[in-house]
Amino acid sequence: MNVVITGGNRGIGLALAKQYKDSGAKVYVTCRNSSDELNTLGVNIITGVDVSQPETLGDRLASLLDVEIDLLINNAGVLGRESIDDWDPHTIDYQFRVNAMGPLLVSQVLLPSMSKSSKIALISSRMGSMEDNGSGGYYGYRMSKAALNAAGVSMANDLRPKGIAVGVFHPGFVQTEMVNGAGDIDTDTCAERLVARIDELNLENAGRFIHSNGDELPW
Repeated sequence: MNVVITGGNRGIGLALAKQYKDSGAKVYVTCRNSSDELNTLGVNIITGVDVSQPETLGDRLASLLDVEIDLLINNAGVLGRESIDDWDPHTIDYQFRVNAMGPLLVSQVLLPSMSKSSKIALISSRMGSMEDNGSGGYYGYRMSKAALNAAGVSMANDLRPKGIAVGVFHPGFVQTEMVNGAGDIDTDTCAERLVARIDELNLENAGRFIHSNGDELPW
């Protein structure tokens, strides 16, 4: 099994790389810069991949076009903290480029390496849910994850006839650097849950918004 994970140098992506490596999969990790922990993991590392730069993705991901990809996990993401009174259009734009456009563009570039029974997992957030938003704020993150969710549904519909299942997943509130170590589950627990949910992904349940604990989330 060949697994490609974006943003796998730390946090959830690194934990997923460990899980799949330990299961016997051949793992390819893309990132802007590697990390000491990733370097010792024994996976294939492709550095210099910035999903916010569409003009470079074709070249940076070219080596993966020779790989038969069974699973693509679009994990790379960024979090801003804009409020109604304190915001920056540049940080909002950057979150859209990384969180929404990035996964779509990576999937488009790597689609020739995917075939019937391949899967694409989009790591989203329940903060992109309209119905679940009871606190406001986080404008760039919420909007970019909502856009990712919309892309995920379209991708699921477009790729179902090709036999490729696309799932949208909320990892949970995870103890990562992105949230300064806050959270109620660690990265290993999150990765275990996500692996289980991705294993359950098929053409029939593709396009749904699923919590890593198995609950279906509202849009």
